[in-house]
Amino acid sequence: VFFFFSSRRRHTRCREVSWARRCVQETGYQRRVHGIQQFIGEGCMEQQKKKADNKMRDIRIEKMVLNIGVGKSGDELTKAAKVLQDLTDQKPVFSRAKYTIRSFNVKRNETMAVHATIRGAKAMELLKRGLKVKDFELRQRCFTDNGCFGFGVDEHIDLGIKFDPTTGIYGMDFYVILSRPGLRVKSRKHARANIGKRHRVSKEDAMKWFKERLSGTVLQSNYNS
Repeated sequence: VFFFFSSRRRHTRCREVSWARRCVQETGYQRRVHGIQQFIGEGCMEQQKKKADNKMRDIRIEKMVLNIGVGKSGDELTKAAKVLQDLTDQKPVFSRAKYTIRSFNVKRNETMAVHATIRGAKAMELLKRGLKVKDFELRQRCFTDNGCFGFGVDEHIDLGIKFDPTTGIYGMDFYVILSRPGLRVKSRKHARANIGKRHRVSKEDAMKWFKERLSGTVLQSNYNS
């Protein structure tokens, strides 16, 4: 009987010791895992900080295009060109029709629209004037997958131009192309290369830039309206 109880106590003691050792081992393993996770987290934070401080990651306006589509050539197209010239202080370019559409009385190579391309500080100034008409609110469908966005203005006099009875009122389209430094690599003549996927401007990046840089609001797309 004594031998039975002593062996039983010895077996219980061994189980307690093995359980304690396993707890210590698990505690050490958890500490190592926690340390690794903390190290990885610090590394990710440091990497994100480096990305934020990298000037090559800054998003800028590559160019902005203002377009007025009249639908036909003649005196109205000339007046529309004068509106763009007064607005941008540069000579606009006339656009021609690519196809013949008889139902709309459109002939091929007929001038039917006028547009102007603006860059630099002038583009930012005109963009703010155009967004002021929209109350700095755009819908998600105004942004494309490649980091561009556009919107329209019904009356050009809302941009600060005085009304001229001889000219009339014209609406226009704003289209903004965003990019990061280094976009020239894909279009230069020597040593041409592709732009990496991480360096391209996505739709989310464009909306984030619109919110932070211009203090704008992105509304949910409503396709019924």
